Amino acid sequence: MEPSSDAPAFELDRFELVLLKRPAAPSFVSDEEVDRLQDLHLAYLRGLTASGEIRVCGPFDEQRDETFRRMAIYQTGSLERTRVDVMYFYCPRGSI
Repeated sequence: MEPSSDAPAFELDRFELVLLKRPAAPSFVSDEEVDRLQDLHLAYLRGLTASGEIRVCGPFDEQRDETFRRMAIYQTGSLERTRVDVMYFYCPRGSI
């Protein structure tokens, strides 16, 4: 059976999918420095979210591989602009 010509076209949005992992041998950092870096990191993420470059991000919980820490879905239009190890992620248009 031929698909109806009246059927809507299936379109995809493209995002940059970022998975952040804990390094195998992390450097020692004092608790005070961890707190300072975390504050800077969260402020940076808030700025990227406010600008629309990050569509959604958050930490993982109960994952089998504990080295996976969090993920973010960016929409900058460029892997180079995102500037981390990323890959493109596709989903039905408008679902995010």
